Amino acid sequence: MSLRLKKLVRTREFSLLIVLILLSAVIQWRNPHFLTATVIDSILRNYSYTILMTSGMLMVLLVGGIDISVGSTLALSGMTSALLMREGILPNWWMAYLTSLGVGILCGLLVGIVITKGKVLPIIATLGFMYVFRGLTFFISDSQWVGMMQLLEDFRDFSQGTSLGVSNLIWITIVVYIFVFILLKWTKLGRQVYAVGSNIEAATVSGIRTDRIKLFVYAFNGALAGLSGAMFVGFYAGAQNNIAMGLELDIIAACVIGGVSLKGGQGTIPGVLLGALTIAVINRSLSLTGIDPFWQQAIKGAVILAAVMANVLMQRQSVRRTLARREI
Repeated sequence: MSLRLKKLVRTREFSLLIVLILLSAVIQWRNPHFLTATVIDSILRNYSYTILMTSGMLMVLLVGGIDISVGSTLALSGMTSALLMREGILPNWWMAYLTSLGVGILCGLLVGIVITKGKVLPIIATLGFMYVFRGLTFFISDSQWVGMMQLLEDFRDFSQGTSLGVSNLIWITIVVYIFVFILLKWTKLGRQVYAVGSNIEAATVSGIRTDRIKLFVYAFNGALAGLSGAMFVGFYAGAQNNIAMGLELDIIAACVIGGVSLKGGQGTIPGVLLGALTIAVINRSLSLTGIDPFWQQAIKGAVILAAVMANVLMQRQSVRRTLARREI
């Protein structure tokens, strides 16, 4: 076995890929209709916005932050574009997407400013904004829904349509993942994101504008939540005030399962992609079993706890190996 292959086999991403394959195999054994093209396409379509938002949450976690307001940002962004379509203000689908994207950016910037300039702990700031953005969603809609026929037809067609046989929403997710992968792996900005999360004092001494980096990642995370808002409303052909409630927990869980450290400075795009796919497979398989919803949540919680514990143990082993090499 070559040295490069040995390194690949030892990575967390490879281990998670094996777990995902085994999990899918067990589900297929229990339900022979699970691993079919139709079901796989359905999983990717229905969870495309969740998978997309996981890449944004990765950026936030890498700088040592967290954002539990993303579900509310999605709802506010999606509802805003839906209301503007209902009133005939937005002329076409791409303007609806841009509007939702813009609202998400504003939400992310507001969160980032409070955290960087107000020096509020990320968990506290985003907890507050989670309720603020959700409340604004109810306020601007007057607690009403926006139905399918009130949305632009080309908006629904694009969100539910395909290109080259693949859902347009999946294409959007692929493009975003490629962009974030390139940004983190091969750009100066990406290296600075990792540096801020690894050691913020050292990053500051080296001349990195840490507050600007944090503001960028929160704005970027908000942008992806806004984009997901348009995807959600278009795919399900309607906007409700309670959409995406609790979604932030699945997104953070996907990141943790994918090997992202909640302390910052550690995590990769392939890892969070596999983590998001694992969450999607678990959610889909549990919904097909007919198990009571309470037990579905309990099972998913147990899987997340196991993943967190495994992540902590692997980090400890990594630290021990590093210390052992230094002693030699």
